[in-house]
Amino acid sequence: MGDKSPKSNQKKTTQKQAKVSSADQKKKQAVAAKSAATKKR
Repeated sequence: MGDKSPKSNQKKTTQKQAKVSSADQKKKQAVAAKSAATKKR
């Protein structure tokens, strides 16, 4: 029953969300860098 407690499940989901959000941030940064480079031209 310990593994199925809501707290442990919440920790797992928050870790997954953190990984996804960091990946999204990297993508956004890459897109922003590309758009900035095109604007400089």
